[in-house]
Amino acid sequence: MVGYGIQSMLKDGHKHLSGLDEAVLKNIGAGRELSAITRTSLGPNGMNKMVINHLDKLFITNDAATIVNELEVQHPAAKLLVLAARAQQEEIGDGANLTISFAGELLEKAEELIRMGLHPSEIIIGYTKAINKTLEILDDLVEKGSENMDVRNREEVVLRMKSAVASKQFGQEDVLCPLVADACIQVCPKNPANFNVDNVRVAKLVGGGLHNSSVVRGMVLKNDAVGSIKKVEKVKVAVFAGGVDTSATETKGTVLIHSAEQLENYAKTEEAKVEELIKSVADSGAKVIVSGAAVGDMALHFCERYKLMVLKVSSKFELRRFCRTTGAIALLKLSRPNVDELGYADSVSVEEIGGARVTVVKNEEGGNSVATVVLRGSTDSILDDLERAVDDGVNTYKSMCRDSRIIPGAAATEIELAKRLKEFSLKETGLDQYAIAKFGESFEMVPRTLSENAGLGAMEIISSLYAEHAAGNVKVGIDLEKGACEDASIMKIWDLYVTKSFALKYSADAVCTVLRVDQANTYVEHRSLWQSQQEGRGPPNKKTVSVSSYLGSIRVIDFVCLGFMVGGAACFS
Repeated sequence: MVGYGIQSMLKDGHKHLSGLDEAVLKNIGAGRELSAITRTSLGPNGMNKMVINHLDKLFITNDAATIVNELEVQHPAAKLLVLAARAQQEEIGDGANLTISFAGELLEKAEELIRMGLHPSEIIIGYTKAINKTLEILDDLVEKGSENMDVRNREEVVLRMKSAVASKQFGQEDVLCPLVADACIQVCPKNPANFNVDNVRVAKLVGGGLHNSSVVRGMVLKNDAVGSIKKVEKVKVAVFAGGVDTSATETKGTVLIHSAEQLENYAKTEEAKVEELIKSVADSGAKVIVSGAAVGDMALHFCERYKLMVLKVSSKFELRRFCRTTGAIALLKLSRPNVDELGYADSVSVEEIGGARVTVVKNEEGGNSVATVVLRGSTDSILDDLERAVDDGVNTYKSMCRDSRIIPGAAATEIELAKRLKEFSLKETGLDQYAIAKFGESFEMVPRTLSENAGLGAMEIISSLYAEHAAGNVKVGIDLEKGACEDASIMKIWDLYVTKSFALKYSADAVCTVLRVDQANTYVEHRSLWQSQQEGRGPPNKKTVSVSSYLGSIRVIDFVCLGFMVGGAACFS
């Protein structure tokens, strides 16, 4: 039967949504649902989420970027917020939670405006004016003199890094920040703008506690040396990417052996060739051989004879970092290296840390471009979360190398923005003044969420903040430990200007994109899904059913859980 209108234009199985109720409000609802997940993880007292991805890997974290990546969000509108958070994470490395949570709040306010009778176009115009005004106000709130910071000043670096690390590991920032700052300063190039986050590595070793963590100026390889030599100092290093073994010929050949004597001579020739190669490496002055592939037994025997320490690094990425650390050039096959192809290390030693044997490559005197933060913790989940906090700290250092300006933290900036935007909205004459006022109100989400996550009375805190800011105290924020308002400069809680400005800009852009959508067409292939299941290509679990929801497909499996499962991933608050 042929349909009418758009039914006749599109093929069978399509789903068409249009208008405010079907398209716009449903998209807003999807964004709000996603925002509700991340919002409870905002701030230092944010709750952790337990996420089990499609590979049954467990994540326990309050890092919004990890949460939304593992949830595999399917809804197109909610995906826009995920893309905004991902852009924030790639550009700055911190502030993904603020991006999603603020975008969700803006969408909620937009829904209120739509129900009041405003058209989405008027809301978009108002939001665009508001974000431009917000960026102007942020420039006014920058702490004077902060733009001339020395990125090698440890105290200044820790000050700027503290809030980013505290949002992941509250209470541990005084231990973590100095470690991360030391590692970053060690590998900072002459031109700080060229700082590479990949040069700060993390080695996670189960056992001990965070107070046992340390920084190594060099690399920590999580494996033992191959031979019996376990420690050398002030040595030259030769790196072979192709492995330390007899090299196979590039063409196939057949050797015809008539007697046992010929067989013995053939074996001796091979043995002599390997010895000659190893001796040539030893004669070049190298005391450490690093292999990127297999280490042959015969080659290892001669390495022991010539007192050469042998390390095996399977990962090509780790091998590249090792070359950066020591200044060596990786050779493709076993041969005598030239003087300029050799690297240098102050010490290479095998140490036992928490029951695990690791190889520590230090290069303090010669200078190097890689530093390693050795993290200790009781479980793998704790170590993973500590690694995310370190990653945030390193990315914050990269951001401050680009722009070191700071603004008051602890929600002081957000309340000041809310106050000034409301004042700005009163000067506008069109309908977009309502959108600007709602944009300003959205900033109240930050102090409200911080207060709720800390178990404080949100309304009392917000009204106290407004009173302080009305009196001209623009740096007053929330002291979550005392449960009262306090000057951010006294608490030493500062946010990077670049982190805040990018997060707010990405949020506003994503929300305006969602509001611009007024029609959606999807095609659901029910028949092809049924056919693939019949042919054995579908999901093997017969208990699995697909249910449409805001955030994608929900897996229903045969155990009861407190939470919900999104796109093949379970999320528990």
